[in-house]
Amino acid sequence: MTNTNRPIRRALVSVFHKEGIEVLAEAFVKAGTEVVSTGSTAKKLAELGVKVTEVSDVTGFPECLDGRVKTLHPYIHAGILADMTNPEHAKQLEEFGIKPFDLVVVNLYPFADTVRSGANEADTIEKIDIGGPSMVRGAAKNHATVAIVTDPADYALVASRVADGTGFSLDERKWLAAKAFAHTAAYDATINEWTAKHWPKPASLDAVEVDKDDQGTEVDSAKFPAQFTRTWDRAHTLRYGENSHQQAALYIDPLNQTGFAHAEQLGGKPMSYNNYVDADAAWRTVWDMAPAIAVAVVKHNNPCGLAIGATAAEAHKKAHACDPMSAYGGVIACNSKVTLEMAESVRPIFTEVIVAPDYEPAALELLQTKKKNLRILKVAEPPKGHTQFRQIDGGLLVQDMDLINATGDDPDAWKLVAGEPADEATLKDLVFAWRAIRCVKSNAILLAHDQATVGIGMGQVNRVDSCHLAVDRANTLADGADRATGSVAASDAFFPFADGAETLMDAGVKAIVQPGGSIRDEEVIEAAKKAVKRGLTIDQQSKVDAMADALEAAIKGLTLKSQAPGDNKGDGTQSGTHKGDDISKTGADVQVFAIIIALATCAGLGAVAYARRRREV
Repeated sequence: MTNTNRPIRRALVSVFHKEGIEVLAEAFVKAGTEVVSTGSTAKKLAELGVKVTEVSDVTGFPECLDGRVKTLHPYIHAGILADMTNPEHAKQLEEFGIKPFDLVVVNLYPFADTVRSGANEADTIEKIDIGGPSMVRGAAKNHATVAIVTDPADYALVASRVADGTGFSLDERKWLAAKAFAHTAAYDATINEWTAKHWPKPASLDAVEVDKDDQGTEVDSAKFPAQFTRTWDRAHTLRYGENSHQQAALYIDPLNQTGFAHAEQLGGKPMSYNNYVDADAAWRTVWDMAPAIAVAVVKHNNPCGLAIGATAAEAHKKAHACDPMSAYGGVIACNSKVTLEMAESVRPIFTEVIVAPDYEPAALELLQTKKKNLRILKVAEPPKGHTQFRQIDGGLLVQDMDLINATGDDPDAWKLVAGEPADEATLKDLVFAWRAIRCVKSNAILLAHDQATVGIGMGQVNRVDSCHLAVDRANTLADGADRATGSVAASDAFFPFADGAETLMDAGVKAIVQPGGSIRDEEVIEAAKKAVKRGLTIDQQSKVDAMADALEAAIKGLTLKSQAPGDNKGDGTQSGTHKGDDISKTGADVQVFAIIIALATCAGLGAVAYARRRREV
């Protein structure tokens, strides 16, 4: 095998962060390496005993423009970029009297640190490095003969190769070059993130430069730039991913130190991939309810329960009661300080993670001492809206985050299409249900009562199944209590057929809020109107049903000829099984409201205004 190692005889060192440079200095001194350096780096190396040549002595030109120009000179960059395997390059260096570099050690101005410090725009701009990235990219390009080092974690490796005189092989220099290109790419991406936020397109250019896609559609370039460029820094690796055979890691936004990814862990085992996914979902969910005190219990990225309470403890008890079975091994989030009372209610429940903005000292002590495996997270700030993206094979899907900020989210924009106006308590529950359903995976149906979820149907391939699931969970997870009767319902998308709404009305749901937009909206509305026609409350209908049953029993007791099986009673109390037949079943005779929320009026639908289609149906 050909020996491609190149000994390190001459090095260029220019670093902003000086940590760990001692190990390099020691190796340079022992090996007698010629070292060229700049400003404060040269001073530090000299203090460590290294014989240093200042860059200005090489270039014959002093640092100027407040340090903006130091290394930007042919005597420096020719020494970096000369491919010494190319005889012509070697000849030209000799003609110009320029010596080549074998090693370049550079780290860059702390742009991200400066942004996070809250610095003003002028100070931030000064920390956009120019000479550093130029040297890094030049050395990485010329990996044929130059080793480039940007990571202090590699200093010990460099020192050993300097000391033993072996230098680096070509494959090793390629690896170092790849790290260097990644370093400058991430640096530039961070600058791009900041400039995109702080330097928007001025109105004066709107008429001059219009961004259009390949179909000629005008594009909001601030939201959807021609190149989607972002970077994240690895915080740490995780034990495994969603499944045990998958590897995973946590990456953080370099310009954001207050988000959920930066949560302070106050107790418990290290976080897992699934812990992060569920806890983030729960954290976002409770803030959908702010400023009200809210608690969410989440499992597998879906809510087991969500509730608003006068206190954190009350909210938790109501949320837990929705689905105590699924709450086992779940994640709890609270948007207010966790009190001792809440901690005491959490204590007997096996919980993976709890996240909150703060904890009462007594509450924290109880959770830390009595639930040693519980991961206790403290997050400084509520979640912020951001662009969401999802990788697909060969590409990326990008969208706005689903926030509760559309016109149709305002109850004042809702349109009543069946029944009498909801009373204050019912409307309050409808608003809660509509806000709560944001966090449920499609197709989503949610039942609520008293500012708490009582039944959730999620993730089904059709909306009818989600309706059945919501009702079933409402009525089987509370010791057989009929929680569907008298509840309100929210659907995250329109009902494409009447059967979904009929399922809810048959179960005793008294009001429904849903977005419009289906070509069968009128069919759904008509089903709701039919349920209202008789105008009986649940109690009233129960009495009617009891009287009918007693009368039928009496008739049978007189051995009179009974009605043939399947015949209607004549008053509509015996419901058919076909969707669209008379739905005046016991649970359907409540005062039902189908409330269509409005965002924009759709053409061809008359005077009815319909809302956004939030998700698939």
